[in-house]
Amino acid sequence: MNHLSSFALGLLWVAAALSVRLQAQQDLPYTQTKDALYGEVHGTGLLMDVFIPKDKKRGLGIVDVASGAWYSDRGKIRDHTLSQMFTIYCSRGYTVFAVRPGSKTRYTVFEMDQNLKTAVRFIKEHAKDYGIDGDRLAMTGASAGGHLATLAALTVEPGKPDSKNAAQRFDTSVKAVGVFFPPTDFVDWEHGKRAELSLLGPLLFVGGGAGRSEEEVLTKAREASPLHRVTKPTVPFLLIHGDADKVVPLAHSQKLVEAINKAGGSAELVVKAGGGHPWLTLHEEVQKLADWFDKHLVDKTDAAR
Repeated sequence: MNHLSSFALGLLWVAAALSVRLQAQQDLPYTQTKDALYGEVHGTGLLMDVFIPKDKKRGLGIVDVASGAWYSDRGKIRDHTLSQMFTIYCSRGYTVFAVRPGSKTRYTVFEMDQNLKTAVRFIKEHAKDYGIDGDRLAMTGASAGGHLATLAALTVEPGKPDSKNAAQRFDTSVKAVGVFFPPTDFVDWEHGKRAELSLLGPLLFVGGGAGRSEEEVLTKAREASPLHRVTKPTVPFLLIHGDADKVVPLAHSQKLVEAINKAGGSAELVVKAGGGHPWLTLHEEVQKLADWFDKHLVDKTDAAR
């Protein structure tokens, strides 16, 4: 993300702050547990925030990948709060797990992907503790978080029933994926051009991309691209993307939706007219995504409650 885009995004959140302050004066529809430990890598804890609805509980969970520009600090959870994600989802009865998969200063994309899958396994292992059905999880994210969510959903790893690690007995699948403006193709970022090595290096290789051959970069770029991981029918996908996005071109979502449908899966695209990266009224599209999650996760028994 360039400096101009970062400045514009800052203005966006400043403009949204008033509504958040007003919201803070009211009772939020959730209780929030900060920095819950879901795993450990090389002696470093992997953390998430858990948002549990106060009233209506459907026993359903949403994994929210809190990452932007492949950084996963607490500011990303703040951004999602500004977008009203937790308020909207929890008011629908969803328990939300805001997973922080790590930042590119420490982890490659492939390690972030494994960290996210560790979170899914942990959530399934402890589903009863959270009062949810581990077999009915959704996944969401925006920008880099959307990239990691789609990558994880397209590269599901099976459970290992005989593993001594209880979490490893669960697979990493989810029931539905809904994301905002995700990068999906590092090989053809825009108009036949690959993403710049300055972006790709820290994401693809430990220590960066200096000294790597063209073939090495291309191979890893494909592996990290959700578009190039579509090989068979998938769980339902919904992608939401603005047609004025100057950071991640709309074509990223268009190509992924086309590839999933061509493979026999189900994918939809909602194009936000004039939408950038992101846009001020993003909460309106979060509501639409919540409706879509209801469609794919809520059964007749839930609806009757």
